[in-house]
Amino acid sequence: MTIMTPHAVDRSVSLTAEALRKVAHLDWSVPAAGLEWSCYDTAVHIAGDFTAYAAQLTGRATAAWVPFEISADPGTTPEGLIEIIEATGGLLSAAVAAARPGDRAWHPYGTAGADGFAAMGVVETLLHTHDILGALGTHDWEPDPDLCEQVLDRLFPQAPRTAAPWPVLLWVTGRAALGDLPRRPVWRWYADPVDAGRVLLCEIFPQAAADLHAGGTGGFAWAGDGPFEGTRAASGMVVKAKEQGTYRPGWGPYAIVRKDDGRAIGGIGFHGAPDADGNAEIGYDLVPSARGDGYATDAVRGLAAWAFRQPGLTALHASVDADNAPSHGVVGRAGFERTGTTDDDGVRYVLRAPRG
Repeated sequence: MTIMTPHAVDRSVSLTAEALRKVAHLDWSVPAAGLEWSCYDTAVHIAGDFTAYAAQLTGRATAAWVPFEISADPGTTPEGLIEIIEATGGLLSAAVAAARPGDRAWHPYGTAGADGFAAMGVVETLLHTHDILGALGTHDWEPDPDLCEQVLDRLFPQAPRTAAPWPVLLWVTGRAALGDLPRRPVWRWYADPVDAGRVLLCEIFPQAAADLHAGGTGGFAWAGDGPFEGTRAASGMVVKAKEQGTYRPGWGPYAIVRKDDGRAIGGIGFHGAPDADGNAEIGYDLVPSARGDGYATDAVRGLAAWAFRQPGLTALHASVDADNAPSHGVVGRAGFERTGTTDDDGVRYVLRAPRG
């Protein structure tokens, strides 16, 4: 995974300022392309993100945003907005440079370190520069491909590498189609996906779950025979939990994303958060074309390791149909022990929290 540096932030700010100065004489009160904000407000939003990310890092916030926001003085011109972007981008760059290796801070898309917030800052300014320029008649702007590739590697493990980095970044953020992949109706980045060897586990958040449950892709580029019905069913459980107010981030389904091509090949997740006794249950499926290569074992091991790092879990359970020999092999290789049978003659397994 790419480690994003202050230099990447500086480079993105430089590219943004250079591009926006070419259109600073135009009317920035028009809506930015694809957004409800005006170009003016979108520029302020870029600066607000830079400042918020810097504050998260320097304050090492653990549960929410640092409670403040920035605004431009009334009458600020587009040139003044560009100066604000340059100044606040410098704040983020400095915060990334000053952060210690172990510093972590909260973000709604996942706790991250300095390189994660650097990547978030880069993607915000590149994409919103694109949005502003598109509204003002400049449709051919293309930033540094190396910078785009770094952002894709750091924040978008679910992005297929089937085209140049900039078109892929526009696709993965819902701004354009990519070949036979339609424009994504929902999207997000992953500041801290669960690393599970040859696969990454990307949480299926409620908007993506609703899309999957309704027959969509959830914003993932699936292998040709996916997603499997179990993933769609699990997504429906997320939608229901969100409606009932019982949704717990982290304790739902995840897409299993193959590292080497960015394709989603299955789903894995929990039936719910740990109960009062510290018990939770795990389930998983793979698309047929990805079976037999050990990906499910990688995913189960990776998610189990993540789960036992969370407070409150003492035992992780799994149920396997009696005649599903491959799945018995998966849980066995992941360290689960057989404990009994289910009501429909399946087999129950348990993996207990490591001692010490």
